[in-house]
Amino acid sequence: MSAPILEVSGLTIALPPGADRPNAITDINLALGPAEILCIVGESGSGKSVLSSALMGALPRGLTIASGGIALNGTDLTRQTERAWRDIRGRRIAMIPQEPMAALNPSTRVGRQIEEVFEIHGRLTPQERRAEALRLIEEMHLPDPARIAAAYPHQLSGGQCQRICIAMALSLNPDLLIADEPTTALDVTSQAQVLKLICELRDLHGQGVLFITHDLGVVADIADRIAVMEKGRLVEIGAARQILQAPAHPYTQKLIAAVPSFATKSRPRPAVEAGACLQVQGLAKTYGRTQALKPCDLVVERGTTLAVVGESGSGKSTLARLLIRLVEPTSGAAMINGQDLAKLSGAPLRKARRTIQMIFQDPFGSLNPRRSVGDVIARAAALAGADRASARQIAKDLLERVGLSAAAYARRPSAFSGGQRQRVGIARALAMRPDILIADESVSALDVSVQAQVLDLLRELQLELGVTIIFITHDLRVAAGISDQVAVMKRGEIVELCDTATLVNAPAHPYTQALIAAAPGRGVI
Repeated sequence: MSAPILEVSGLTIALPPGADRPNAITDINLALGPAEILCIVGESGSGKSVLSSALMGALPRGLTIASGGIALNGTDLTRQTERAWRDIRGRRIAMIPQEPMAALNPSTRVGRQIEEVFEIHGRLTPQERRAEALRLIEEMHLPDPARIAAAYPHQLSGGQCQRICIAMALSLNPDLLIADEPTTALDVTSQAQVLKLICELRDLHGQGVLFITHDLGVVADIADRIAVMEKGRLVEIGAARQILQAPAHPYTQKLIAAVPSFATKSRPRPAVEAGACLQVQGLAKTYGRTQALKPCDLVVERGTTLAVVGESGSGKSTLARLLIRLVEPTSGAAMINGQDLAKLSGAPLRKARRTIQMIFQDPFGSLNPRRSVGDVIARAAALAGADRASARQIAKDLLERVGLSAAAYARRPSAFSGGQRQRVGIARALAMRPDILIADESVSALDVSVQAQVLDLLRELQLELGVTIIFITHDLRVAAGISDQVAVMKRGEIVELCDTATLVNAPAHPYTQALIAAAPGRGVI
């Protein structure tokens, strides 16, 4: 067996006084060999990102290494000066970030950004840098390297930007590549392409890859070995197949059990009046020459869930904005309980909008950070017509209903975890007493176990309140677990619409078939 590239021995990193636990990570021991992919798995707060920051010599302020060591091909990384680290980063250790659009400079062409890596480390002549940038772009399997190199980040897709970040990370052929949730923000097909690319490049260049993720489907596709972290401790480590098929630790078992599957189950229906809650007829939206949404037709029965599935740019969010009347349709109608919102304006429109509410993808960005969560929910209840005292009571009742305590009323959004903030977002939407909830990628940024909890909550609330749900997602696994019917969208068009079981077991359209085939971990977990 080859000598390890990376050895972490007894690593403990202390948190500042007053934190919820003494250490961010405690007594971590692991090794990574050449051409090996080791996946670090765990929920938010498990210590994954702190470990990666320590490996990059970039611990957040207030965190200190209390004990233990980190060795990279024999070099003790815990004893390096900041000047030494500037040479190590990029040349010996490189990182692929989670958010490629945030990591890239929006005002600089991407080819120039790759060239800057060589320039910072004093490598190559200007002409050689340009040639190497084009070679790396070609190695990323991007079309027309010269055109891509001349583009700004906003002119590329998310998957293309992530490939540029991978090219930058690999430009100096480092020994260790750290991939920190590099596919979380990508569509399922882009995700599959990036995972395949990382494996190809690992085989070509022989780097050790430390792949950090909370998505066990991704892990099943890419990992040689898996290390599971919980609350700063390494609770299980071993070969990927062993961990996924015979997990020993209860926490690992819980994570695997929470992974959504394509198995469809019959669910009880709420006791509501039969009939259509939402009818969409020829609804379309055009921006200049771009047809963002081609004429579409939908019928959604009361108390059921329609999942709208597709990649970025497929028209999912455009459809949601048209349904809630945030943008004006070019043509067609969207009728809620027989009333066409497109024909309303002023006070009648404001009143009708209360019947359809949205749960947003980013629960923190959608909540006012200066207001308590109780005030946020109570304000929504007041807009629905409740007086001040009633609105406060409604907010407390809803906090209890979504699994939070009424005592949380006075706390601000920053005091809650991502999953808890999403529950607050659900409570705020329900305070308007809507007939329809639109959940726009409302679980895509959550840990798998928190995601399962939020999906269970939506099912419970639907059964209890009889609300109709439009669930927008790029993940067909999630769609299969929550929906009664699925609409698959591609380039502004609904290409397939049927009940969930039929779509999952016998997809008719090639695009639907491709989405199902690209689902991470399919056939493994």
